[in-house]
Formats: sequence, structure tokens, C-alpha cells
Amino acid sequence: MIDISERAQQHFLRLLSQQDTEGLSIRLRVTDAGTPAANCELEFCEQEDLAGGEWTIECAGFLFHIDGASARWLDEASIDFEPNATGGQLNIRAPKIKGDVPGAESGLIARVRYVLEAEINPMLASHGGKVSLLEIDANGVVLLQFGGGCHGCGMVDVTLKQGIEKTLRERLPEITAVRDATDHSGGEKPYYRKAGGKSAIA
Repeated sequence: MIDISERAQQHFLRLLSQQDTEGLSIRLRVTDAGTPAANCELEFCEQEDLAGGEWTIECAGFLFHIDGASARWLDEASIDFEPNATGGQLNIRAPKIKGDVPGAESGLIARVRYVLEAEINPMLASHGGKVSLLEIDANGVVLLQFGGGCHGCGMVDVTLKQGIEKTLRERLPEITAVRDATDHSGGEKPYYRKAGGKSAIA
């Protein structure tokens, strides 16, 4: 399922030896699996931290656990450690954790969500914001919900029209309009409290 090189195993063993805890092991899990935001996270763990559904690999001098729910996303994954002048770099290659890009045969909802997660939310994150899909009606009108720094932001209309709507309609011609369903009066940490500055995307 996952290949852990000898160099990577020696690196993990060095890290474990520097800790002050007996029986410590390494656990790997995937966050946001199957989305463009998917990522691998490594952590130290003790026996009592294990949930019971992990896959366990016996390495040279320690145990390496893979979170049970993450296992299917780590097929053909590999971990290697490349030494360099400043110490080294741990490289995790997991080609399947982001899932497949939805093709033309996929439903419009899946394709809209993918564009939101792959292109739009990473840009909104620079302002502490995010957006999620609420619904798409029969006429191709997309309804969105803003959160974080975009909730109550004075520039949200610019972000919606010049950034999000433009991007979605370019990628997905079936979309006729994009609308905001957020009640912006309740935003706790808007990036811009009054209109000013510039769009988080445009």
C-alpha cells in the first residue's frame, strides 16, 4: 500500500529516539481526503492514542500506523528522506489523496464544488475567507454561502462578481449566474468592514 524507504525509516527512528516517551510510534493520516485540499499529516502517537482501525507497518525499530479511514487514499504512496546540507527533506508522495478531477460526465454539483475547493477557496484563504455551495437550481443559478473573513466583508460583492462568478462561468458554461445567500450582518471577523481595498480573488 505505502512504501517507506530505508532512509525515511532511519529518519523516523532518529526522531523517535529524541523523544522522552517509551513505546512511541508514528501515525499518518490524510485530511480532506478526495478533495483538492487533501494533505498528509504525520504525528507521534502512543498506544492509547490509537483508535483500533489503523493499518500497522513494522519498520526498523518502530511501528508506523496508517489511519484506517485514510488507508484507501494512500494506495501507491511512498515516503522518502533526502539528506542535504541543512539536514534533509522528508518527501511524501501520495498520488491518489486528492481523488479524481470530475470529468464532463460528472454532475454539475461535483464540478462546481471541485472548482470552489481547487481554485477559489485557496485564494479566499489569504483573507481568512471561504465559500461553500448551497444549491444549484434548474436554471443553472449557483447559490453560495460565505464564511470566515468573507462573512460580512465590505468587498464581498466585488469578490462574488469579479472573481467567483467569472471563474465559475469560465470553467462551467452551464452556470448562468452566481448569487450570495449569506446574511452578512452577522459576520464576526470580516476582512473589510466597509467597502474598500480589493477583491480577494480579482
